[in-house]
Amino acid sequence: MLNFEDDIPAAPARPAMPPMPQLQPRVAEPANPWLAPTSSPAFDKGGQGNVPPLAAENDIARRRVRVEDKLIINAKADVNQLVPFKYKWAWEKYIAACANHWMPQEVNMNRDIATWKDANGLSEDERLIVKRNLGFFVTADSLAANNIVLGTYRQITAPECRQYLLRQAFEEAIHTHAYQYIVESLGLDEGEIFNAYHEIPSIRAKDEFLLPFIDVLSDPNFKTGTPEKDQTFLKSLIAFACIMEGLFFYVGFVQILAMGRQNKMTGAAEQYQYILRDESMHCNFGIDMINQIKLEEPYLWTAEFKAELKAMFQKAVELEYQYAEDTMPRGVLGLNAPMFKEYLRFIANRRATQIGLDELFPGANNPFPWMAEMIDLKKEKNFFETRVTEYQTGGALAWD
Repeated sequence: MLNFEDDIPAAPARPAMPPMPQLQPRVAEPANPWLAPTSSPAFDKGGQGNVPPLAAENDIARRRVRVEDKLIINAKADVNQLVPFKYKWAWEKYIAACANHWMPQEVNMNRDIATWKDANGLSEDERLIVKRNLGFFVTADSLAANNIVLGTYRQITAPECRQYLLRQAFEEAIHTHAYQYIVESLGLDEGEIFNAYHEIPSIRAKDEFLLPFIDVLSDPNFKTGTPEKDQTFLKSLIAFACIMEGLFFYVGFVQILAMGRQNKMTGAAEQYQYILRDESMHCNFGIDMINQIKLEEPYLWTAEFKAELKAMFQKAVELEYQYAEDTMPRGVLGLNAPMFKEYLRFIANRRATQIGLDELFPGANNPFPWMAEMIDLKKEKNFFETRVTEYQTGGALAWD
């Protein structure tokens, strides 16, 4: 292969015709720079027998992609070739996400604006909930998007999964847009809201918990391909799918959706309902990838690794409960902080068992069964009684 990064020697005054360059076998870098740059400890999965690793890798990289060549991480097959599908669940989630498209401006905020401006429209405790929620969420979805774009996407070698991750990153942008739209509509102090993740301890603590998982994957030198690196990647994936999107968002979701159920801040609550559905799909997609990696790389799931995950879940529950106490120093909306302690334990149990861990808090119950209905309903007259919600785009074309 020609190496166009080599230094070019100075030409003589009357240069002779140079000989035709000879193609050289790849020594270090992949022939196609878009191919996954990692190396798998289980490299002989491609059925190469005793072929030297470099030759076998080149063969996989250059031939037509076969289903058996695909892996969630550490595959050598061309990541640009979407088909043949191996992970049909990832493609189906991508199609479902596209059908669930929405934009913040579609939601009428007039009632929220009138309520917020009315001195008697909301109590001070309710106003605190709104501002704390927005203070956390306006940056949380940006962190999630950065983690996808700068870290997770680079390490995933299954094109079907990459396709969904691209859609997920766009949805995170929509969510950030939605929170900004609410802030702008209500005329809130943007400096106060957008700096809350620096200035409010309960919000800062959650973000500081997550940042190391972003930093390790966003390091341009990080690559999967060894048991240690693969475990690091898997732990980060669990932190974001099961904890950030699957736990850290849920106090805020319950609070704002409870307002909507009482016919307060219905525009904001309607947007939170859409966001909850998106995030539920993000969480489930991440869990599917986690379980698939466990099937393909079972040596990663050690007793020590599971103990680390258990400690991570327990710390996350503690941080989210501190946030619940901060946002609800007194009972409001028929809710109080102790109710969230039980709810967070219930959610943590669910996330843990979904990835094959034991329950962390045996016997925990769900004090908010109506939240399951929010996630599961796909088409309904929404409970805020504002308008009929299809929550799906109309994509049919009529040809005259």
